[in-house]
Amino acid sequence: MTLLPEPVWPVIVLAVIVLGDGLLTFRPPRAIADCLDGVGFPREWWWVLAVVKFLAAAGMVTGIWIPGLGAAAAAGLVVYFLCAAAAHLRARYVGRDFWLNCLGMLVVCIAVLVFCFL
Repeated sequence: MTLLPEPVWPVIVLAVIVLGDGLLTFRPPRAIADCLDGVGFPREWWWVLAVVKFLAAAGMVTGIWIPGLGAAAAAGLVVYFLCAAAAHLRARYVGRDFWLNCLGMLVVCIAVLVFCFL
C-alpha cells in the first residue's frame, strides 16, 4: 500500500464528482430526492450527506500531499457507498438509481482506492 496516490488524476476526478454530488444534496434534483425518500432517509438529515461528501472531497485532495489521508478518504467513500447499498437493499429500492448511481459510485470508489493506493 502506498500512502500518497499514484497516479493522482483519478483521485482528483473522484473528488470533483463527490464535491458535485455534495452540492446537489442541498437542492437535490427530483431523481436524488426520490432516491433518498425511497430508501427512507429522513429529509432533516440530508445535510449530513453533504457534509460527509465535502469532507471526503477535501480529504481526497489534501491526501495528495498528506500521506494516508487520501487513502482514508477513499476507504471512507467505499464504506459510505456500501452503507448506501445496504439501505437500498433493506428498503427494496433496487431500481435504476441503485444499479447506476449507488453501485456505480461504489465501483468507482473501489477502483480509485485499488488503482491509486494499493
